[in-house]
Amino acid sequence: MSEPILPVPPPVPFEKRRFRSAAAHYRTGRPAYAALLFARVAERIGLAQRHAVLDLGCGPGPLAIGFAPFAGSVTAIDPEPEMLRSAAAAAADCGMVIRFIEASSYDIGPAFGRFRLVTIGRAFHWMDREETLRRLDQMIEPGGAVALFRDRHLVVPDNAWHDAFDAVLEKFGGDDPVRTERKSPNRPKHEAVLLDSPFCRLERIGVVERRHTPSAHFIDRMLSFSSTSPQMIEGRVEAMVAELEAALAPYAENGIIAEVVESEALIAMRPGA
Repeated sequence: MSEPILPVPPPVPFEKRRFRSAAAHYRTGRPAYAALLFARVAERIGLAQRHAVLDLGCGPGPLAIGFAPFAGSVTAIDPEPEMLRSAAAAAADCGMVIRFIEASSYDIGPAFGRFRLVTIGRAFHWMDREETLRRLDQMIEPGGAVALFRDRHLVVPDNAWHDAFDAVLEKFGGDDPVRTERKSPNRPKHEAVLLDSPFCRLERIGVVERRHTPSAHFIDRMLSFSSTSPQMIEGRVEAMVAELEAALAPYAENGIIAEVVESEALIAMRPGA
């Protein structure tokens, strides 16, 4: 007998201000993408100074800033004003000129311009993915690409702390129904969605680095997730931080925790690109 076909869950409901209180912690808390990854992706798609980049769901701007030296112009959009403020400050610190727009994937269309590269980092799962790709097909020039970025922690001794971190995350954020819905086993993987889109030629690039991160940054990391942000858990912030500090203490040396991070780009192009 064949396996029953399970219904595909609808897109995660759009909540414009979901990351309002997480924004202050995101830039410090989340692992940075490897600098080498920007160069590898730019080289692969032939990104040059005559080209434009769109960073969709830019957050505090790591992708917009990372690709700015490789392109003639960068436009970065996000629905959360606090994220845009953080991104603008980061760009100013780096001396990068980037156009920031308060908008979401539900707003994009040809009026935003034509782009060689559209980057999406840690945000694609919040979008109506199929509709977003249909819109991007009208905006990305021939030979251009969509690139999804993520970071992950490999199963290596340096990352022994990761299970303890995840246990605290699950304890304080596991009752968020949106998180449960987003992680449903019935929800198609990004690769499956891309394979059924105009951008069905997929390649993956990854860069692995050992880093030494201040313990305090892991507190910001926990508070940067929407399920465990200050606005979501409200009166439990102090309890969560105390529990996290205790859980990570065995892995810290002089206030520093080692971690091995893989920065990864999934590049999606049209057939024949």
